[in-house]
Amino acid sequence: MPTTPPRRPHPDDDARAAEARRTLERVDQDTETIGRSAGAKIGKRMADHFGGRDAPGAGPNGEADPMEVWGRRIGRALAVPFFVFLLVWLGFTLGWY
Repeated sequence: MPTTPPRRPHPDDDARAAEARRTLERVDQDTETIGRSAGAKIGKRMADHFGGRDAPGAGPNGEADPMEVWGRRIGRALAVPFFVFLLVWLGFTLGWY
């Protein structure tokens, strides 16, 4: 059985391998941004919104007024069922149900 001589490394092998790794990392980042993390970002923004974390002064360094934060949380929590009620009422008014 004939044997093949050992492969000699090409001078550009290291540069080509590094470029391939960078390209694959870039593709992975782009795919993550478009797919998986888009849903996570939307979920985090909704949780922050309904949790009142966007109140003035709320953040890692600022102090927010607790009453303002709780007022936002209560108002936003009540807004969801009220919106559903309005949709149902509109549906009955227009004869959809």
